[in-house]
Amino acid sequence: MTDLIERAQAGDGDAFRELTEPHRRELQVHCYRMLGSLQDAEDALQDTLLAAWQGIGTFEERALLRTWLYRIATNRCLNMLRSATRRSAKEWDIAGIEPPEPTRLNEVVWLEPYPDALLAGAINVPLGPEARYEQTETISLAFITALQVLPARQRAVLILRDVLGYPASQVADMLDATVESVNSALKRARATLQGRVPPSAEREPPPAPNSLAEKELVAKFVRAYESGNVDALVALLTADVRIAMPPIPLEYHGRDAVARFYESVIRRRRPYDLVATRANGQLAFGSYLRTPTGGIRHGAGLLVLTLTGDRICAVTRFDNSVLPWFGLPQSLPG
Repeated sequence: MTDLIERAQAGDGDAFRELTEPHRRELQVHCYRMLGSLQDAEDALQDTLLAAWQGIGTFEERALLRTWLYRIATNRCLNMLRSATRRSAKEWDIAGIEPPEPTRLNEVVWLEPYPDALLAGAINVPLGPEARYEQTETISLAFITALQVLPARQRAVLILRDVLGYPASQVADMLDATVESVNSALKRARATLQGRVPPSAEREPPPAPNSLAEKELVAKFVRAYESGNVDALVALLTADVRIAMPPIPLEYHGRDAVARFYESVIRRRRPYDLVATRANGQLAFGSYLRTPTGGIRHGAGLLVLTLTGDRICAVTRFDNSVLPWFGLPQSLPG
């Protein structure tokens, strides 16, 4: 390690890449937690690596390289959040269908899914002793959505302390803050998050990925969705199910509201075909709209399911622009 650092500080780009490459994926996930957007996270990662390359000459080995990189990444994300213009909501975009009155409007309209294919080596990372969450929980859509409600600095503190387990003194150093201000920000962030993300102990865990229970639920969901059988679809949902569709701000809560929504979107429209994938550690499906003539099926979006036990407690729909991130085409042949 010392030899690589010395070579990098002497201007050896290959040595720098060898130093930073093992941390690349986890830094991207860190930026995604901060920003809620895969595209913005990649921009922040590139800025981080550039800043690290430009500043490697000032790196002192008494600090861990990984911690130094997290410091740079966190501050790059904070700069992006400070300078970003407010993302606007998007109008309902399904032609010929009038959605029912929503239960409420979602305050988090800028949110993107994260492909599981990018998670390899990114969430099984060393954590400090004070980490409070399982890494799989902190990449879930529910957790990422809740983070976006927090003010930027509280968000950074909570991620560094409770997700990654850094001690308060190190977080204070990363943010050029006092330990007292870090502890105060963490207390406020925890209180906000507690009201938005139920403790995992209060929820029945989802089936294990690729288990028989998960495959059975997938088969039922695909059969109901592709056939437009709203009754069968609603039977798979929890009583407090939630539907969201960022950047469209409409939200539907509870079986009755969700049933009305699906009556409009599925039963009154041509059927869909679903192609399975995974996002944020959760089941996901690319959806494709069939044509009456059996022609090309165009992508209608990405559905991400949140499971509890053998039921679906949330469905989040993203528009079709995200399909290529999951190796899915924008359209399927007829």
